[in-house]
Amino acid sequence: MSFATDGDYNATLQSEDAADTASDASHEARWYAVQVASGCEKRVKTNLEQRIQTFDVAEKILQVEIPHTPAVKIRKDGSRQHTEEKVFPGYVLVRMMMDDDSWQVVRNTTHVINFVGAEQKRGTGKGRGHVKPMPLSHTEVERIFKQTSEQEPVVKIDMATGDKIVVLSGPFKDFEGEVIEVSPERSKLKALLSIFGRDTPVELEFNQVQKQS
Repeated sequence: MSFATDGDYNATLQSEDAADTASDASHEARWYAVQVASGCEKRVKTNLEQRIQTFDVAEKILQVEIPHTPAVKIRKDGSRQHTEEKVFPGYVLVRMMMDDDSWQVVRNTTHVINFVGAEQKRGTGKGRGHVKPMPLSHTEVERIFKQTSEQEPVVKIDMATGDKIVVLSGPFKDFEGEVIEVSPERSKLKALLSIFGRDTPVELEFNQVQKQS
């Protein structure tokens, strides 16, 4: 898949394939992936939802989603912050009936780069052609939303092998050591602590340690 430069969607529909896609899509709302500027997913969603109302196309553009999964971030002090992880950073999913009006509303939203689709080669001249927006398959859509609804929270921690840590609680409180293994799925890590003058591997909870700067 690739992305085209700016162009008139009417020109895209002049190709037989694109016309077939628009005709088929007009009878059924389908999910499309839209590439957006990095870090602007929420802004695009908000702006697009406002434009849907402004241009009165709510019957054509039905839903705008940013698929995400739950996550737990372990801060340096060991505390936990519940957050969300984007499944597809840089993309927004839109359920819509594809035609010229709905295409224009989405495509001209600030920070939108282009629909994901198949590039149509130019008939004459040089340069890139237009993109024929391709709807996601029903199987793909089902897999994406099943993943977002069923996945267990992913634990994220700002620690890696080789980091220096200090133990905050437990029998090894105030001991210093070096991380040798991180197990996010278990919320634990192993560190080498100097016990009786010998480096000893000890398993610790994430909230028992703090990363040294």
